[in-house]
Amino acid sequence: MNDIELTFPDDWREQRARTNRNLSELERWASIAAGTGLAMFGLSRLKSSGWLYAGLGAILLRRGLTAHCDVYDALGLNTAGTGSDTRRALGGSNGINVQETVTINRSIEELYRFWRNLENLPQFMRHLDSVERITDTISHWRAKGPAGTSVEWNAEIINEVPNQVIGWRSLEGADVVSAGSVNFDAESGGRGTRVTVRLQYSPPGGKVGAAVARLFGRDAETEIRDDLRRFKQLVEAGEVAAR
Repeated sequence: MNDIELTFPDDWREQRARTNRNLSELERWASIAAGTGLAMFGLSRLKSSGWLYAGLGAILLRRGLTAHCDVYDALGLNTAGTGSDTRRALGGSNGINVQETVTINRSIEELYRFWRNLENLPQFMRHLDSVERITDTISHWRAKGPAGTSVEWNAEIINEVPNQVIGWRSLEGADVVSAGSVNFDAESGGRGTRVTVRLQYSPPGGKVGAAVARLFGRDAETEIRDDLRRFKQLVEAGEVAAR
């Protein structure tokens, strides 16, 4: 069934609500469903603590109906256009694709657990200054840019199978639009774990900017290959060369 959206172009309140929207459709409808359920549960038990559930339900209903989250607003997050900017920037021949693999003499469980704690990544990814956890699936990244500059973006985990794969994409407003995944596969004969990173990205300046970066050894292939080498060194030997 196709989604139907009612619009009232002559109503300034509707136009204003659209400018304040910061929730994706999925989050919006999930909030409406959860809010309705909590409100009905609370109203049926007002003689006890039902008022608390009814109040929480009302908050979720407001969140869904307005497609606006005050917490997201305070954190500077906006998932209303989640995926649209990424698909547009990476679609067709616009994006640049990279794939690198390394075999590490450690178990899948250990490597997955280390990588899933995203705040560990700057330990072996030298271009990263920090990764800050915002929610269980959304994080804020800060990296070194060209000529001493820095770039920042929010990313979201969109596909996760424990001990198998972690997939992500950048959110709206990112300095560098990207999407990718890291896969963990057992090598035959119990010879460790094969870690494969796939990245698709659109750097500032597009393919021309990437070509210029490659001349200075700052292309994504080199970065990821070196990152995986340091990751292997870190988890196998417990240390990595100084940054």
